[in-house]
Amino acid sequence: MGMQSAGAAPEEAGRRRRRKRHQPMSEINVTPFVDVMLVLLIIFMVAAPLLTVGVPLDLPETQAKPLEGATEPITISVAADGRIYIQDTEIAADEVVAKLEAIAQNGYDERIFVRGDRNADYGTIMGVMGRINAAGYKRLGLVTLEEQQ
Repeated sequence: MGMQSAGAAPEEAGRRRRRKRHQPMSEINVTPFVDVMLVLLIIFMVAAPLLTVGVPLDLPETQAKPLEGATEPITISVAADGRIYIQDTEIAADEVVAKLEAIAQNGYDERIFVRGDRNADYGTIMGVMGRINAAGYKRLGLVTLEEQQ
């Protein structure tokens, strides 16, 4: 009897090892997921500053909260030297309304953000806003930077 149990034990041990080797792993390996998330984080950190409107302005700072919206607004920028841009294209002051009517997808309900440089003439910024408002666009907003404390 001692011989039989000694001879049977190695076979059973081999079977146990084989069974354990073929069992599915019940743990989730999150290392590849974390690696992908870190790569995406780096990509978005590098790309985020490039997604802003291309006209470099020195915007004033305020304590106002950001506006929420589902669609991308039309951005009009007034540079320090008085040049006016719609998105990235420079235009003359008297062409602002005509270009807006051509661009606006929602008609007069289109959101329009006006970005005025800190050193731009206040009258020029208000003149642009006045032309836009007189044309019938009522959803105007001024863009500023959030005040740093």
